[in-house]
Amino acid sequence: MHVISVNTSPARAMNIDGREELTGIGKRGVAGPVEAHALGLAGDEQADLSVHGGLSKAVYAYPIEHYAFWQTVRAQAGVAAWGEPLPHGFMGENLTLSGLLEAQVCVGDVLRFANCELAVSEPRFPCFKFNAVMGFNQASKLMVSSGWCGFYLAVRVPGTLAAGDAFELIHGPRDVGIAELFRSRRAAHR
Repeated sequence: MHVISVNTSPARAMNIDGREELTGIGKRGVAGPVEAHALGLAGDEQADLSVHGGLSKAVYAYPIEHYAFWQTVRAQAGVAAWGEPLPHGFMGENLTLSGLLEAQVCVGDVLRFANCELAVSEPRFPCFKFNAVMGFNQASKLMVSSGWCGFYLAVRVPGTLAAGDAFELIHGPRDVGIAELFRSRRAAHR
């Protein structure tokens, strides 16, 4: 398990359905180590702190394993060329990870890096801004139906993170899995 990319972005204005909305979803990879503090990564911003950011949602992680799916559905929707790669951070994640999927993590698990520790806190739920960034209106529904939501992390031990960093998964109480929590909240909102 390792970090493919560390991604940040300042919040910026984006035109969504004729309205200007502030978003931090379009993150891009950063070279070198990035400081991880209690409220997130240095150089990163979230636009809507009622649903992103804060102590329990300081860092958002997304598995690289799902990227091929999103590349294909964007091409099928006609918003991207076939085979056009998505840049790391496109899903809005701070950490593009390899080797760790939603079904493998539970709330309270810890990702231990050489210089930092992050604790799994909850799944990410997509909003209307996700549809706009993906370029088609069914993107949020696809994330919900697939369960490929990624997960938020709290910074347990501040430090630095960089592309290529390996980490180990330290199991917490294993009471509530990210995939199960995502499905239960999805069912409650139907």
